Parts: sequence; C-alpha cells; structure tokens
Amino acid sequence: MKIGFIGLGNMGAPMATNLANAGHEVIGFDVAGTTADNVAVASSLEQAVGSAEAIITMLPNGAILRAVAADVIAAAPKGALFADCSTVDVASARAVATDAEAAGLLAVDAPVSGGVGGASGGTLTFMAGGSADAYAKAEPLFEIMGQKSVHCGDSGAGQAAKICNNMILGATMIATCESFALADKLGLSREKMFDVVSTSSGYSWSMNAYCPAPGIGPQSPADNDYQPGFSSDLMLKDLNLSQQAAEDVDAATPMGALALKLYDQFVKDGGTGQDFSAMLPYLGKQGHDG
Repeated sequence: MKIGFIGLGNMGAPMATNLANAGHEVIGFDVAGTTADNVAVASSLEQAVGSAEAIITMLPNGAILRAVAADVIAAAPKGALFADCSTVDVASARAVATDAEAAGLLAVDAPVSGGVGGASGGTLTFMAGGSADAYAKAEPLFEIMGQKSVHCGDSGAGQAAKICNNMILGATMIATCESFALADKLGLSREKMFDVVSTSSGYSWSMNAYCPAPGIGPQSPADNDYQPGFSSDLMLKDLNLSQQAAEDVDAATPMGALALKLYDQFVKDGGTGQDFSAMLPYLGKQGHDG
C-alpha cells in the first residue's frame, strides 16, 4: 500500500518506519523537517498524500489536526483511508471525520496507548472510531504498528475510549502514590505494602505493572529516576481532554477533575518532563493539607 504519513515526531517516526519495514511504500512529511528510517521524504504535505491509498497523521492537538486535515482532504484521492492516530478532543475528531467522509475518504480516529516504546516495538494498542469499512481498511496497518486494535464505534469513539482510559489511569496513579506516601509515614515498608495490595482488592495497573516506588515490583520509570515512559505533561493533556469532554456532555467526573487539578499543580511545581508516576515523591513532600 502507498501510505502518506504526516507527523514524524517521537511517536510518528517509528510508526512510519514499522510500516516501511513491513513492505509498504511510505512517504512522510513533517513541518519540523524530521524524518524516519526507511521512509521517503516529501517536500510538502500535498506530495505525501496526493497519490496515497492511506494517510496517517500523528499530531499534537485538535487545532493542528483540523488545520492539517483540511489540507489532507483537499489533496487526497477519493476512496483513500484517512487514519488519525493523534490524541485530540472528541469534537475535533468528529468534525474531521465528517469533512473527510463528505470528500469521499474513509475516516478513522485511532489514538494509541503504549508510548514511544510501543511505537518503536510495534506493540501499540489502537482505539478506533469510524465506519466498519474504514476500520477494515485500517486494521492491517494497525496490526503492523501495534499488537491490538479495538473498533470502539462510530467517529470519535476512539478518542472517547482513550480519554476515559487515561482518566482512570491518572486517578489510580494518584491514589497509588498517596497510599505509598501514607505507608511511609505510618512506618509500613513499601515492599510489604506492595505484597499485600498487589494481591488484594487494591490491585491496579498503576500498582502491579507500573509501580511508582523505586525497587518495588516490575521495572518501571521509577527505577530510572522517573525518566518518562508517559510524561506528566501528557497525562495533564489527557486529563484536560477528559474534562473538556465531560463539560461538553454534562457528565459528572469529580475524581477526574481532581486528578486534573493535582497534575496541573505538579507540572507547575517542576514535574514537567518527569514520568507521571513521579507524583509519589511529590506527594511524599506534602503534609496533610497539601
């Protein structure tokens, strides 16, 4: 398949490379001039998508997606797949899909989970929204770039699944970090707490697979001085998206709102550039009233 790939950043570049290494003809474009291994370089977006059977975008936010999508839709051949793998607001995803479908394209919003390591290793999870036909055309590409894809529903459903998942993740990581901080001050060893919680009702992905306490449980960013696997800045972005969506549909998400407030303060207090699990040492320095 001839694929135009727009957005060759930390995530997009390895995703594009995996497609090229699988035998697809991939031509990439990034306004910053970045490139990807084994991927041809286009001099313009129009050159990248003008004869493509599939166009994939990986972009920072909804405003940029809307602007790029307008150019993609104008240049792409009718019948081409337009798969956006960015994490953006649901409204932008739906607006882009509506415009793309009106122009005769097959549109899928398919944000990913798995981070840069998953992008490099081809082990991402794709959460897809769009028509059955669009998903069917995209699925073989998702299988190359990831280990799992789920068709979540109509346009916007992929973004909805991503932000709901990450709202849970943000809130549970805070609760996990609070518990370790409390255990420390109660004189309970972190190892003993992990042994109990990881096999009882406090079990969670944040505790068992991504423990925020160094030297406890499987290897995690906590064991690498909280160098980001998933940065606090990205968690803050996703929590903002969840609260924007909750406001749009009048949904009660008090825990999500509090998680947003806490990560916002953490980033402002120096947490930017750290893994989101670095909330543990941050909370450890706080007293009962913050």
